[in-house]
Amino acid sequence: MSQALSIEIDRDDWTPQAYRPVWLAMREYCATRTPQSPDKLWLLSHEPVFTQGRNGRAEHVIDPGNIEVIPIDRGGQVTYHGPGQIMAYVLFDLKRGGFGIRRLVSALEDSIIETLATFGVDAWSNRSAPGVYTSRGKIAAVGLRVSRGCSFHGLALNVDMNLEPFGRIAPCGYTDMPITQLADFGVRPGLDVVADRLIEALTSRLSVPVTG
Repeated sequence: MSQALSIEIDRDDWTPQAYRPVWLAMREYCATRTPQSPDKLWLLSHEPVFTQGRNGRAEHVIDPGNIEVIPIDRGGQVTYHGPGQIMAYVLFDLKRGGFGIRRLVSALEDSIIETLATFGVDAWSNRSAPGVYTSRGKIAAVGLRVSRGCSFHGLALNVDMNLEPFGRIAPCGYTDMPITQLADFGVRPGLDVVADRLIEALTSRLSVPVTG
């Protein structure tokens, strides 16, 4: 992984952003980047939205109500994004970094697990169902797309949010999947603190310097 130039951190102030412009910006960066372009990690929160992955089924969107459903190009099925959730988008040159998609997924999951451990929350991954799980349910989702050897999309970590919209879908295709968040464990450190620890865990695992 030592071939990677650096990771530029673009960190939002957690004002919820509309999903579609961020998604289009990711696609544009991936389509136009060069071998010299830096890898990027975007951290932000979204306005309420359901995103339906390429493997999604219409019947898994049970009752969206007034929340928009956007079909997108990542793997996986339907999930929910909203305020109080950390989105970490990974725009990485996998070939230059010397690792494949499975290794990146594992690095994302392990970084979440390491982050949660610093708050006293035990968590684990499941190779057959990407994401991170706890005794109370699923706490983070992971979904990626690779184009021209470069990744985009990333992870969603539930920190302190309204979980009700997850009840309107079958999260990741599972109708009986309990969903949880860090706040359910009595931990409310704020998004900045959680993001700091997530950045540290991920960049350490990828062994690359950070700029920005």
